[in-house]
Amino acid sequence: MDLGLKDRVYVVTGATRGLGRASAEALLAEGAKVLITGREEKTVAEAVAELGPDAAGVAADNTDPATPARLIAEARSRFGGFDGVLISVGGPAPGFAADNTDEQWTAAFDTVFLGAVRLARAAAETLTEGGVIGFVLSASVHEPIPGLTISNGLRPGLAGFAKSLANDLGPRGVRVVGLLPHRIDTDRVRSLDALSGDADAARAANQAGIPLRRYGAPEEFGRTAAFLLSPAASYLTGVMLPVDGGARSGF
Repeated sequence: MDLGLKDRVYVVTGATRGLGRASAEALLAEGAKVLITGREEKTVAEAVAELGPDAAGVAADNTDPATPARLIAEARSRFGGFDGVLISVGGPAPGFAADNTDEQWTAAFDTVFLGAVRLARAAAETLTEGGVIGFVLSASVHEPIPGLTISNGLRPGLAGFAKSLANDLGPRGVRVVGLLPHRIDTDRVRSLDALSGDADAARAANQAGIPLRRYGAPEEFGRTAAFLLSPAASYLTGVMLPVDGGARSGF
């Protein structure tokens, strides 16, 4: 299937590694141009060198209110357009309800929640018909994940914001979509498994609860993201798509 991504221009945040990186790779493989972001100049430069000539990068701080306009302007300057954004940020600090501090909550709100809202609003102001705003959220949107209390608190709120934005932008032909990963085999998930004290046992226990009986590969997530962001998914908006190997038990 031709996804219609050739020469379309996307911003993908948090794309030096993990799910953002896998999504950028999938978009590029389908012919898109991608501006990636990360926290550090060095890691951004290294990722761009590996991704190839249709990628560019910017070191950016999601908590800076000036970042959204800067990223959109950079995408237009580098590639001559702006067709969509995939907002992917690192996971907040793990912990149970009694463990997480006010400082951890505040830092996560600024980066995970408010930073994402600002970027989505800025994209919404400039995107035209056929544009798309995507959010990398979490399976915690539907079912709280033990030991990830901050994520359990913030991700559902972002999903609610995304659904509201989809309703607002639909009449303009701009789509809003969300992806809900569960156990995708990234550094973040491996570090969470290691917190148990026995990473292998934690992984085995988690896999036992997944109908496909395995963790997802980052490239599987990336291909799903590329499809949702593409013109091939032109009648999908407001959807929160689990990418979880069937782990979600509800419909």
